[in-house]
Amino acid sequence: MARNVGTADHVAAPSRLAAEPVNQLTAMAATAINPQIGGAHMLGTRTIAANCAAAPNLQILTRALTASDAGRALSTAGPVTVFAPSDEAFGRMSPHAVNALLSPVNRATLNKLVNYHVVRGAITLDQLRARIDQGGGTAHLTTVEGASLVARKEGAAVALTDANGNKSYVETPDVQQSDGVFHVINGVMIPRLA
Repeated sequence: MARNVGTADHVAAPSRLAAEPVNQLTAMAATAINPQIGGAHMLGTRTIAANCAAAPNLQILTRALTASDAGRALSTAGPVTVFAPSDEAFGRMSPHAVNALLSPVNRATLNKLVNYHVVRGAITLDQLRARIDQGGGTAHLTTVEGASLVARKEGAAVALTDANGNKSYVETPDVQQSDGVFHVINGVMIPRLA
């Protein structure tokens, strides 16, 4: 399987930023040159949920964010990093599994799954690579769900390994918003559900 690792150019943030981290993040996001996702412009002044909704290839994630309590809480969690599975990533799951996850009776499981893709703090790809280097080749990221993801470099790619040993790769990094940053990934990370 070919691994596509996108890149994004960014404009330096203004030198005079507000002291509060959220105001600083908002100012940086407003000046960022974000990559297009699925041909849609990602505006730094939008929230993560709004930019995901605007991307034609993040519609299943958007449905998951809308259907879950976790998605509604995303904007109040402070700056976060979301590892955003593409529709193609969800397409690797069985259609029955995706539909079951989105069913109201499975909201607790959906909350766990969505929260497993969210890490507190806005972490760019360069910062993630630095954490991997500082960790001797691995970085353990504690998700909002409470479980850990393991990040490693594989050549130029960054791989994330979930609790079940499944790998996902960052395809398009550093989409910066007013409430954090997201990275499009090519797999759905599944926490231990039992």
